[in-house]
Amino acid sequence: MDLSRFPRRHYSVGATPLEFMPNFTRALAALCPAGQGPRVWIKRDDMLGLFPGGNKTRKLEFLVADALAKGADTLITCGAPQSNHCRITLAAAVKEGLKCRFVIEERVPGSYHEDASGNHFLFRLMGVEAITVVPGGSNIAQAMQQVADELAAIGRVGYIIAGGGSNALGGLGYVACAQELQQQFFEQGVTIDRVIVGSGSSGTHGGLLAGFLGNRINIPIVGIGVSRDPADQDPLVHKEAQAVADLLGLDMVIARDSVVTEGGFWQPKYSVPNAMMVEAVQMLARTEGILLDPVYTGKIMAGLIGLARRGYFKPDEEILFIHTGGMPALHVYERELSA
Repeated sequence: MDLSRFPRRHYSVGATPLEFMPNFTRALAALCPAGQGPRVWIKRDDMLGLFPGGNKTRKLEFLVADALAKGADTLITCGAPQSNHCRITLAAAVKEGLKCRFVIEERVPGSYHEDASGNHFLFRLMGVEAITVVPGGSNIAQAMQQVADELAAIGRVGYIIAGGGSNALGGLGYVACAQELQQQFFEQGVTIDRVIVGSGSSGTHGGLLAGFLGNRINIPIVGIGVSRDPADQDPLVHKEAQAVADLLGLDMVIARDSVVTEGGFWQPKYSVPNAMMVEAVQMLARTEGILLDPVYTGKIMAGLIGLARRGYFKPDEEILFIHTGGMPALHVYERELSA
């Protein structure tokens, strides 16, 4: 698939590492039936550009290029109070000499604090122009459009970026990731049997699925829901993957059964800690020195560990975990993670 016809900014230097995790693999095996578990690899998308990087960096390469082509002077986006997406969008804006405004959805009542640390501290440090806070369940698209209208009234041009950068254009970032992985598998002589990825706003999961199918990478992808269970999550991923395929002009109808997600690891609520997440964050930190975040990657890794405990993977199956970043949010959850 040729991505060169789409305008793109480049925020990372080279491919992110693809690494085997021997210590984590041994620790995981001890938790599995008969002491045998999968061999676990990691794709270090936490090391993408726009430090500290994450999966949104790939999406923003295409989204910001589109914003610049349309003459925007301000990026407008949305997220939760500790949104990694908002932080990386702001970093892109700073790099491009643009302003940036957020609509923050307080999905957990009382969770927004003006003096919070973590990503919110970085919002202030990098100079977000304005933050509009709305209650959970608000019409976020309408709220972002209102910000754009306010800018237009004073002669400025806002560019609205969907939550998580999750639309067809943003999904191209994970088509590019699929191509990058295909090259790394070849160069490193790695055979992967299954990929584990976070599934939230669906841009990463959907884009990666479209990229795998379009590039004939015959490896199943399992999404771990970070805010929804499969009945609600699967249709979102399918819609995103099909939209990306259509944007690329692929003559392809994506089968519904190619979308696989697992739920149950994100409760009791999005962004609210649970014991499985704490175990996962501590386990990876203490075996490989790699940091996960409590909202996304911690719960995604909890899903991988939970599935392994159930015997979901075959012994010695080669599993790839996509690390999508989010490290700054760790500082907001120090008390929960310090045990």
